[in-house]
Amino acid sequence: MEKPRPTLPTLPKRIQGLSDLASNLAWSWNRRVRSLFSMVDPTLWRLTRHNPIVLLQRVSPERLAACARDAEFLAVFDAVLAEFADASDTSDTWYQRTYGIDGTVAYFSAEFGLHNSVPIYSGGLGVLAGDHCKTASDLGVPLVAVGLLYRRGYFDQKLRLDGWQEDSDERYDPRSIPVERVHTASGDPVLASVQADGRTIHVGAWRIMVGRVPIFLLDTDLDVNQDQDRELLHNLYAGGAELRLRQEWILGVGGVRVLRALGINPGVWHANEGHATFMLVERLRELTAEDATFTDAMRHVRASSLFTTHTPVPAGHDVFTTDQVERCSGPIWDTIGTDRETFFQLGAHPDHDQPEFHMTAAGIRLSAHVNGVADRHGQVSREMWRCLWPSREASQVPIRHVTNGVHLATWMANSLMDLLDEHLGPDWGARLDAPETWDGVAAIDDRKLWELHVQAKHRLLHFVDEEARRHWRDHWEEASHLVGAGTLLSPDALTIGFARRFATYKRANLMFRDPDRLHKLLVDPWRPVQFIFAGKAHPADDGGKRVLQEVYSYTRDSTFEGRIAFLEEYSMHIAHRLVEGVDLWLNLPRVPLEACGTSGMKAALNGVPQLGTRDGWWSEGFTGENGWQIPEVPSGEDPDAWDAEHLYQILEDEVVPTFFERDRRGIPVGWVHRMKQALHIAAQRFTGRRMLQQYVEEFYIPALRADAFDDDPPTL
Repeated sequence: MEKPRPTLPTLPKRIQGLSDLASNLAWSWNRRVRSLFSMVDPTLWRLTRHNPIVLLQRVSPERLAACARDAEFLAVFDAVLAEFADASDTSDTWYQRTYGIDGTVAYFSAEFGLHNSVPIYSGGLGVLAGDHCKTASDLGVPLVAVGLLYRRGYFDQKLRLDGWQEDSDERYDPRSIPVERVHTASGDPVLASVQADGRTIHVGAWRIMVGRVPIFLLDTDLDVNQDQDRELLHNLYAGGAELRLRQEWILGVGGVRVLRALGINPGVWHANEGHATFMLVERLRELTAEDATFTDAMRHVRASSLFTTHTPVPAGHDVFTTDQVERCSGPIWDTIGTDRETFFQLGAHPDHDQPEFHMTAAGIRLSAHVNGVADRHGQVSREMWRCLWPSREASQVPIRHVTNGVHLATWMANSLMDLLDEHLGPDWGARLDAPETWDGVAAIDDRKLWELHVQAKHRLLHFVDEEARRHWRDHWEEASHLVGAGTLLSPDALTIGFARRFATYKRANLMFRDPDRLHKLLVDPWRPVQFIFAGKAHPADDGGKRVLQEVYSYTRDSTFEGRIAFLEEYSMHIAHRLVEGVDLWLNLPRVPLEACGTSGMKAALNGVPQLGTRDGWWSEGFTGENGWQIPEVPSGEDPDAWDAEHLYQILEDEVVPTFFERDRRGIPVGWVHRMKQALHIAAQRFTGRRMLQQYVEEFYIPALRADAFDDDPPTL
């Protein structure tokens, strides 16, 4: 089925290169390319939520013809094309200059958050995977990625009048994303096949280019497959354990086979969370099919594999019953040179009694290189998985950490990057690794930085108004929801943002523990405060839905005077608006359940301080000047009561006074100082660039070089 192929109009010959630019997602993090597409039609660029394919599909032929004659447009167009031609060169990249080692890294992930227009992600895990690929492109790391093409995306969120989240299929046209079908040399769309449930499922793939990095998105919606198999990959994280197991089986087994069919033979295999664990199992099968013993195959697979775990929360780890796995895989042990008991021991959790296959446990056992995603998360993971090395102290468990980072060019506002051009020099993008580059942030003019932020805040509130207008159009029968949608927000109030997946441990409702105290804080006419919430609860997480419902009920409580808003249908597009435009970012996970929490990094890259608990990245990122931190809960105290009390105290005694204390020019100098510190620390220590350089140095290069490998496997 060829439906996802983007359909672009015939462009004037002089500007045909716009099609090429739109077909590679590198445009999404390049200021000049985005500016070029905006020049085509600024209003349409905004209405399409910055999707160049839809822009070119909808813009009038007359406007395109005018662009092809416009000297100013053509000057920018020619410069951008030349820049992109240079960017495709891999001979002079950070990776080549530093290492220059041949070999490919295969990065497997169940979701990728690349851009709002490519809705094959659910949240932080996918956005992290997208930032990983973008940064690999920037650095020239020889990486290929494998995921799944979800034709119906994650889900569309709609809140009922009582605030209960309803879930429906994502509404998007696959032809609006820049993917192209991959064929065999003979033109066949079937690249591989896998056995599942006793039948053959054929697998194809679509390629999406992310700068220099190709992502192969697997697809079973092929004419040759049975109807039930054609729909296997339509929805992300939907349909229960049986469907999810089959999706992960296709991702892992089918992904390896598709790469082989394309002649790609990676030297390093990186599994992003347990969803990709079957990739490791398939490689065992390959090696034993070539007459390797099970023991030798295990050693080889482990030596070349990296497993990244992202959460200490049990619900974040896929666990299937042994019966479910056996029904899906058949007697897989017969093909990997072992027996049923040994195979299922790969996925056995020592602390669980029931017969199950724990995907994270199997991923750790099959990977010599394992990491958590923050310093504290590494410590928690060593304690959590000490059961696999029962004779060791937790500190000796071989699980390291690489703190997540975010892709600077994706998440920093264009206007702020323009200001950095002025204050750090136009070449600051070439000096990202030099610590002294970011020392210059302190010298940025306070007035200019504050005015820039105020403009971003106004853009956010205008966007909120437009979202409320759209919501009113779609749900006109009930007007009271407009307050909850943010129509009464004020640009003069301290605006606090809270946007992430609505899981119970993230505690979006913590600030409502004492409504009277919160009311006094919000409606102070001299120092008003307002909140903007956004986020989805997992379709199967009723606890998270109840938290969301509670938060939403306060948006419609007239005693709060419309100072609490909720934005439906959280997406990367809304995330951009929020991290650029709020004054303060709020992050309140129950310690130590937050693995990293990258949303605060994105806000900090835009000069937005964070107030949070001492967990995830904030445990190592907080300096005392770049935001505020709730102190650790003493032993014996109720965590929710302790954290809520200190949240109120910090807001009342520190945050609000600092924000509203202005100099004679009307500038909150103390607040601007924290803005600069937030930007400085995030840009210096918490970017995707630092993250990927660490992955390359500590994991990818040793595996590619086959450095001395002292195998230290967990127990089976």
